[in-house]
Order: sequence, then structure tokens, then C-alpha cells
Amino acid sequence: MSQIRAFLAVDLDDDLKPKINKIIREFKKTNANIKYVDLQNLHFTLKFFGDIDTEGIDLIGEKIEKVIGDFDSFTIKIKGCGAFPNKNRIKVIWVGLDEDQILKELHDKLDKEFNSIGFDLDKKFSSHLTIGRMRSGKAKDKVKNTLDSYDDIDIGTMEVNTIILKKSTLTPSGPIYEDLIEFRL
Repeated sequence: MSQIRAFLAVDLDDDLKPKINKIIREFKKTNANIKYVDLQNLHFTLKFFGDIDTEGIDLIGEKIEKVIGDFDSFTIKIKGCGAFPNKNRIKVIWVGLDEDQILKELHDKLDKEFNSIGFDLDKKFSSHLTIGRMRSGKAKDKVKNTLDSYDDIDIGTMEVNTIILKKSTLTPSGPIYEDLIEFRL
């Protein structure tokens, strides 16, 4: 029985990546010890499954199909920049969503279905796009200032019409993502 590391995501539209890249370039000017996410890997995670048996992929797919039948494509507004757990203790730098009610509803319904087949419910869900991870406190004040300057930045809108079950292979140079199944709303 083989296993893969898997998650369910909404990929960021290619036409918004230059705006995100501009923000990343501003963070790079701080010379902080940040590991940045490759532009082609930018996504909104709907569910992180962790290591799963490949035999379980069909059952996960059935649960996704059951939920997405209730959803049409929808628009999300990407706006703002922040940090987890907060700006004083920066671990993750993210870009957020201004209008994410439908995405949260989609997540909650999916999470309930995944729970019915043995996955833990997410303790908390926050719609965000991880752009980097702080590896140390080096230049934290500069990073905080950059966060403040992009606190309310308007990135743009995108249509969500597809969610993708992805495989993640961890490598020393970063994760490699592979699309397994695309589900259209």
C-alpha cells in the first residue's frame, strides 16, 4: 500500500502572480531570513490531508464531487498582507482575501465530508496564500514595516471554478506539487 502527501487547493491565477511577486521583492529587500514560496506553487489550501493511502484517493474524490455539486464558480477578492501567528511573532507571511465567504462555506462543507471518512476537522480555517516562512528573527522589524505597508494592498479578483487534489513531494530545495485530479465547479 503506497502513500502520498496530499492536499486540496485553489491555484492562484497566473495574471495575479506578478503582483504577488512585486510584494515578495519588497520583503526580499529586508534581507530577512525568509524561505519564499515559488510563484508556480502559490495556492489557497482548502484541506491538508497529510500522508494518505493512494487507495483512498477515489473516496476523497467522491466526497469532493458530492460537495461541489452545490457550488457554482465564484469570485474571490485578494487583498491585504499579514503574518501568522501575528506581526510580533512572524512565522508565516501571507496574502489574504477580502471576500471569502463562499470559499469558507466550501471549506466547511468539504471538511465535514472528509471528517466522515476519518480526517480530523480543521481546528481553524483562514483563507490565505502563504508567500514565505520566517526562518529566524533577523530583520524582523523591517519585515513588520513591510507588512504594515502592504496591510491593505488590493491584489485583484479571480474566478474560482476549479479545485485541485494535489500531491506534494518534499525535497531539500522545496516541495514539488503535482496535480492529481481537477474538480470543476
